[in-house]
Amino acid sequence: MEESIRQYIELYEHHRDALCSHSIPAMNALREQAAGHLRHARLPRLGSENYEITSLSELLGKDYGVNINRLPMDVNPAESFRCGVPRLSTSLFLTINDRFALTPISTNGLPAGVTVCSLNSQGAVPSEIIGRYYGGLASLDNPIAALNTLLAQDGILIHVARGTKVDKTIQLVNILQSAVPLMAVRRVLIVLEENAEVNILACDHTQNNTVDMMNLQVVEIYAGAGSRLEYYEMEESSVRSVRLSALYAEQSADSHVTINGITLYNGVTRNEYYCRFTGKGAELSLCGMGIEDGERRLDTYSHVEHTVGYCHTDELFKYVLDDSSRGAFTGLVRVDEGAVKTEAYQSNRNIVGSGEARMYSKPQLEIYNDDVKCSHGTAIGRLDEMQLFYMRSRGLAEEEAKLLLKQAFLSDVIEKVRLSHLRERLTYLVERRFAGGEDACLSCKGQESCGEVDMNIEY
Repeated sequence: MEESIRQYIELYEHHRDALCSHSIPAMNALREQAAGHLRHARLPRLGSENYEITSLSELLGKDYGVNINRLPMDVNPAESFRCGVPRLSTSLFLTINDRFALTPISTNGLPAGVTVCSLNSQGAVPSEIIGRYYGGLASLDNPIAALNTLLAQDGILIHVARGTKVDKTIQLVNILQSAVPLMAVRRVLIVLEENAEVNILACDHTQNNTVDMMNLQVVEIYAGAGSRLEYYEMEESSVRSVRLSALYAEQSADSHVTINGITLYNGVTRNEYYCRFTGKGAELSLCGMGIEDGERRLDTYSHVEHTVGYCHTDELFKYVLDDSSRGAFTGLVRVDEGAVKTEAYQSNRNIVGSGEARMYSKPQLEIYNDDVKCSHGTAIGRLDEMQLFYMRSRGLAEEEAKLLLKQAFLSDVIEKVRLSHLRERLTYLVERRFAGGEDACLSCKGQESCGEVDMNIEY
């Protein structure tokens, strides 16, 4: 058995009853199957295919604790919420490490037909939905998904009933906080029925930047026929945080899904996206951006599968790297034999600002019919010296000119954010990040623009 996995298999075997006692049958039913996959798995190492900068064997080999007995953590949610998006009225929910919590404004403005609750909720509607959909997309052949399925005890269900339109954005604030090294095992299940519409903003924050912590996350998204989903993820964690995230999305006919992953502050991050179309006329916008410096690492893997015809994918990822940071993008768009009239466009663009930074890029198309419009491309380069010269000749200092060019480079990813107030906030955060600002979670305390709300929480 893989040594990096052995500790978690033994943890499961010794504490199986405790794990299962805190979870519903739908979660417990998949644990033994996940354990079987992990017992025979070989974890990717640095240099393995599609793992140019990330070693799962090394990352999972560290000694993280898992809060199996659901011990309370000393967490002040207000410290993270200060970094919320100003003027954007949201229905706010929290995940404290890997435990779901309500706030006083959680259900404000949510219409009938919307359910946002813990995966351990005992209601009839949540139980039926979770039993039907949980684990249906996340492949246990993926070690991230298998380990999450083995150890997850709680998570969030977002269910939007047929024809329901949610005007207010649902905001999920995920907080990592512990005095000792900790692995938070998070699960998110999003189900949109036919013609449902919702916007979701998920924000990752780390309150203690002196302790090694890991966010091991799996997200499953079901977009029903004619539904519309905008799903934004924004990471503002610490240099000692590791994020391993696997997102799975399935789209039915005429659905429209936007997924946008934004990494502003991190340590080591690997984001995986697995998307597939099961009905004609569906559209997917998959995009993301990362700002990396110091020793930070950002690794993106995407796999988009067109199994039916007349669907559209627009994929764009952009990185800016400085110092000794590392970035990697691997993307595969597969078009099956019967998926005629497919349109799929994949692009990865990167700026490397120092001689020590490295970017690895591998866009790929796998096409099995001729009646398609598809393209893919990548570019890795430095800031344009002529543009810098032009801006400096008009009185701008070199550093200010570089900052403006970097902002402009990422602007098209930011413009894909349709929520206007979030887009404005991102523009400010990106500017601040390039200007050398601290982690936003640690630096914005007390600023009037961030505001505060009553953050008394209820588990």
